[in-house]
Amino acid sequence: MKQAVLATGRRKTAVAKVWIMPGSGKITINKRPIDDYFGFETLKAEVKRPLEKINGLDKFDVIASVKGGGYTGQAGAIRHGIARALLKIDGDFRPILKKEGYLTRDPRMTERKKYGLKKARRAPQFSKR
Repeated sequence: MKQAVLATGRRKTAVAKVWIMPGSGKITINKRPIDDYFGFETLKAEVKRPLEKINGLDKFDVIASVKGGGYTGQAGAIRHGIARALLKIDGDFRPILKKEGYLTRDPRMTERKKYGLKKARRAPQFSKR
């Protein structure tokens, strides 16, 4: 594998395009290092999980372009994209990544707002008199 492998990851309303290439373990998100982009250590760990599982943290460079959603959704989308890209690189990673659930797109989305209610389920305050 000489050049980059592209994969798409999604979570909630976030969509991430992820390129993986052989390298030293640099992770760049929207042209910024991961430490600058995500403030929380938990989100940085979330993004790195698929690489940790296959012992590839220092073998691959990751470049991600992510749009939409909040920081949690974006971290999940990048993780999903990394897992899919690793699968394209080597099919032997499939059982490891599948077992951890990294290849499954998280189907949970925001429930739509209903008319007559303030939010999806939040009703206006009830007044007896």
